[in-house]
Parts: sequence; structure tokens; C-alpha cells
Amino acid sequence: MFIHYKKHKKDISELSDKELVDLYKYSSDTKYIGELYERYTHLIYGVCLKYLKNRDDSKDAVMQIFENLFDVIKKHEIDNFKSWIYSVAKNHCLMSIRKTKTAEKMKVAIKNDSENFMEYSDTLHHNNEELDFKNLEKGIEKLKKEQQECIRLMYLQDKSYKEVSQITGYSLNKVKSNIQNGKRNLKNYLSRDYEQ
Repeated sequence: MFIHYKKHKKDISELSDKELVDLYKYSSDTKYIGELYERYTHLIYGVCLKYLKNRDDSKDAVMQIFENLFDVIKKHEIDNFKSWIYSVAKNHCLMSIRKTKTAEKMKVAIKNDSENFMEYSDTLHHNNEELDFKNLEKGIEKLKKEQQECIRLMYLQDKSYKEVSQITGYSLNKVKSNIQNGKRNLKNYLSRDYEQ
């Protein structure tokens, strides 16, 4: 099958998307992904820009999507590369947005937990979002195991109190206590961190 492609089509640019995918799977030669990159960069960039609304973030997303292709393509049967890569790009962007939103949701929950925590919102306004997310992750890692579990399930996976209780096996009251204490400890950690 692969020899057949080479006999009839010498120029890589003349190969169909399907042929490029098959040849890459067969040979692992990155030039085939390179050709797909040339063909679809603008389409993928357009999809990313539509969802992420930011040129730099969209350029980064395009690079991440194509870097992942080297492994991902080998795991899928792809008949229509154009529609498949469109879906991959869309899902990548939605996951990125969700990650940002859950971080924001967590920040808001911590901020709203106490009327006296105004300096936190001021600091958030001036700090880089990525640094905030990293600080949040560090803070969560410092919590007790049961508080970590409950906080991650509720805020990073959008679970309800009842669902957290079912997943962890903790009683509803224990879940609420872990969430409340976890938020308080997180708030204290972030407050100390930002004051330094």
C-alpha cells in the first residue's frame, strides 16, 4: 500500500491527508506531520482564536496541538483528517478554558469565604494568572489529604457535596467540614504567600 503511494506520487504535497497519516503511522517520519502542519495551521489557528480570543494563546495552542500529533495520530483511525483535527483543536481549547475557569472559580470561592480578605482580590488583580494558578496548586498540596481530595473534587472537577461524599466515602458533614477547613487553610496560605 505504501509503496503504491510512492510509485504514483513523488511529491509529498500531492499526497492526500489520509496518505500522509498512513505514511506517518508506517514510517514515523515527521515530514508527513510537517506537511499536515503546513496545510492546516491557518484552520487550527482560526479555531483557537475563535475560542481563546487571544492571538498569543492561540499560537501557543496550535504548537501544542501539533506537538501532540506525533503520538496521538498513531492511536486513532482517521478517515477525514480535516474534521478530526478541527475536533482535536476545539477540545484542546475547551479544556484550556475549563482549566482557567476552574482556577477562577476557586479564587472567587476563597475570596468570598471571608469579608476581611480584600487584600487577596487586590493582589490577584495585579498578578499573573499563571502564577496565581501555581500558587493555588501549591496551597492545595499543603492541605491535609482529606481536605485536598474534597477541594479538588468540588472546585476542579465541579462535583456537588453529595457526589464528593459518594466518591470519597466521607459523610456529608465530613465533606462540608473538609471543604470549609480546606478553604480557610488555603486562604491563610495564599494570604501569607502574597504578603511576602
